Amino acid sequence: MSATVEANPLARSVLSAQVKDRLLQWIVSGELKPGARIIETRVARQLGTSQAPVREALRDLATLGLVEMHPYRGARVCAPPPDELVEAMEVRGELEAICGRQAAERIDDATLARMRALLGDMRASAERGDAHSQALQNSEFHSCVVAASGNRTIQRLWQILDPFARTYLTASMPGADLSVLAERHLAILEALEAHDPERTAEVMRAHARLAESQVLTTVSGGEVEPNAAAV
Repeated sequence: MSATVEANPLARSVLSAQVKDRLLQWIVSGELKPGARIIETRVARQLGTSQAPVREALRDLATLGLVEMHPYRGARVCAPPPDELVEAMEVRGELEAICGRQAAERIDDATLARMRALLGDMRASAERGDAHSQALQNSEFHSCVVAASGNRTIQRLWQILDPFARTYLTASMPGADLSVLAERHLAILEALEAHDPERTAEVMRAHARLAESQVLTTVSGGEVEPNAAAV
C-alpha cells in the first residue's frame, strides 16, 4: 500500500487527511494528552501506513497549534489556550456569516438535500452517543455552506480553522448535548432554504457565539447550559 501511496500524490493527500483526523480524535478524546510525544513510526505502524502521510498530518496539526514540532525530538501535543480557541471561533463565525449571506443567493437544491441528510445523520449520531461521527457530519454540513458561497478565499481560510475551532473541540467538551447540537443546525438550513441572505448570516453568527460561550463556561469550571452546547 505504501508504494502506491508514494507514487500517487492525490492518494497520499487523502491518506494524510485521514491520519490527521485520527490524530485529532486522539487529542480531543484525551488519549493523547498535552505534552505527549507523537512518534511517527509508531503512529504509522498503528494505522497501517507509511511515515509520509503521518509527517504531513503532523505538519498540518503544527500549523493549527495543536502539535509542536522539534528538530531531532519529534512532535508533542500542545493545548491551545482558551482565549486562542475563542478567537478562532470568532473568526470562523464571521467567515461563515459571509459565506452564509452569499450561499443563500446561490445554493442549489442538491446541496440543500445533502445538508438535510447530514442533519438526519447528526440526529442519528446523537441517539447513538457518537460524538466523533457527529463532529465529522457537522464539519461537512458547514463545508456545504462554505462551498455554496463560491468564495474561494474564504474556503481556504475556513479549512485552516475547521479542526482548530468548534467542530472537533467543543463537541467533546463536558456537558455537550449532542441532540441539541444537531438541532441547532436546523435554523441554518431553514434560512438557506428560504434564500434569505441576512437571516442566514445572523444565524451563522449566533451559532458561533454559542460555541464561544461553551468554551468559556467549560474552562472557567462552570456548568455548561444545554443550549450552549451547540456548534
